Amino acid sequence: MSVIQLLANGDLRLSANQTCWDAQAGMEKELTDAVKALGYELKRVHPYKEDEKHGFIGSQKEGMAVFAQVDPDLPLIVAEAVWQYSHHILHGLISHRAPILTVANWSGTWPGLVGMLNLNGSMTKAGVAYSTLWSEDFGEERFVNGLKSWLEQGKVEHAMDHVQAFDPASVPEQAKKVASDISDSFRREKSILGVFDEGCMGMYNAIIPDELLFQCGVYKERLSQSALYYETTQVSDAEAENVFQWYVDKGLTFHFGENEESDLTKAQVLQQCKMYIAAVRIADTFGCETIGIQYQQGLKDLLPASDLVEGTLNSTERPPVSRADGSIIREGEPIPHFNEVDECAGLDGLFTNRIHSALGQPPANTLHDLRWGDWDASGSTDEYVWVFLISGSAPADHHIGGWAGSDSHRQPPMYFRLGGGTLRGIAKVGEIVWSRVFMEGGKLKMDLGRAKVIELPQEETERRWKETTPQWPIMHAVTYGVSRDQMMARHKANHIQVAYANSAEEADLAMYAKAGLAAELGLEVSLCGTRADGSAF
Repeated sequence: MSVIQLLANGDLRLSANQTCWDAQAGMEKELTDAVKALGYELKRVHPYKEDEKHGFIGSQKEGMAVFAQVDPDLPLIVAEAVWQYSHHILHGLISHRAPILTVANWSGTWPGLVGMLNLNGSMTKAGVAYSTLWSEDFGEERFVNGLKSWLEQGKVEHAMDHVQAFDPASVPEQAKKVASDISDSFRREKSILGVFDEGCMGMYNAIIPDELLFQCGVYKERLSQSALYYETTQVSDAEAENVFQWYVDKGLTFHFGENEESDLTKAQVLQQCKMYIAAVRIADTFGCETIGIQYQQGLKDLLPASDLVEGTLNSTERPPVSRADGSIIREGEPIPHFNEVDECAGLDGLFTNRIHSALGQPPANTLHDLRWGDWDASGSTDEYVWVFLISGSAPADHHIGGWAGSDSHRQPPMYFRLGGGTLRGIAKVGEIVWSRVFMEGGKLKMDLGRAKVIELPQEETERRWKETTPQWPIMHAVTYGVSRDQMMARHKANHIQVAYANSAEEADLAMYAKAGLAAELGLEVSLCGTRADGSAF
């Protein structure tokens, strides 16, 4: 019986690896049975660790030790039911000579789909050949056929007929003029992307080489999380109280408790208020048009989570922050923030803010995790509904009821020992543009498409939250002309960028304008799916 190697990459945080292990073990058993049914033996290349109570690769150091024992000429499956740090194993995948398959179970409970997409995007950037599969049931025909193809031929092919190359000639004149004016501005005046330490959570795919940004007229200001921490400590208690009171006056609900280890407390939120003020002032000092905070390693050991800060920065209406002379910094507009310092999302968010502002469309935009999707269990719609779920915060502009319709929960202790509040809400009904910048073949590329956000019954929303992370904001999205499997087959990232427009027609215009801008700045652009009425772009 031919041997197929299996490994499971995990988190850097022991608490996450321990909490999520049972889901991974169950998935591996199903996958082992599926491989065996096709006449092959699935052999794990690293053991369960009794002392740590999980069987994940938990660091780059450990990953290198594991790959020293991997046969580079035998096929390899990377099975993911959880979030994983791609850099733990990317080195071994780059040098692996035999076919590679990434597999995820179709579940929202732990972000295995998100982890697999990040690994796929990282391998795409690194030029590693791979195949990918996902399934709710590893016995279903589609999955079995794909697995059989990979086992016998070393590859799986997915339909990509929903993707078409962008034709600049198709851009309406208004959008073309806006794109041209903004591209000229980028070339002439340039823009600064503020980066608070690169490489969040092993996301190699989220780091854009400087030379690829240069063609866009965008340059990095490399900032340190230690500087953000220091500036946070310099903000006065009175200023933090003013920001907190602003939230209260706007109607934001905080779910406070008394236990610092498990509950959200006002002390945690006041620290977040100080971080928000510090972030705005640093952005102003260095002239950063957009900023990204790493969100995890390092900063999480010093401060509460940055979620409330990030969602606030992306909101058009936010607490005023003053300079030394008393003037307000960028009053009445967002300071676009790219969560988890995903620079691809940062460039996308920068383009989106410029385009939507010029067209008079809502400029507030954000990334989400492409977390999961399902049919509506309540039966209120027969359309397939995605769960776009960002890890902690979305702009209040996107939520039903704005600030008053939003609330803040403590980040799970598994991720953030020191707590911190999220900026949670249910995304409002409307037309959106979705997009993603990624790297392939040494080039920057961008996919764009159209979707709508729908409202689901409250019990269905609660079901979806319980299947994922109920402390985080949720968007019920229906993509036009792109099925679940088409999205998964094409998308080269764990994140997807979204922005609202005032109507379907205006969303189409904004999409064309952003596509035109990206193309003018040298990105290879593709349009995915259809318009809202089902017609081709």
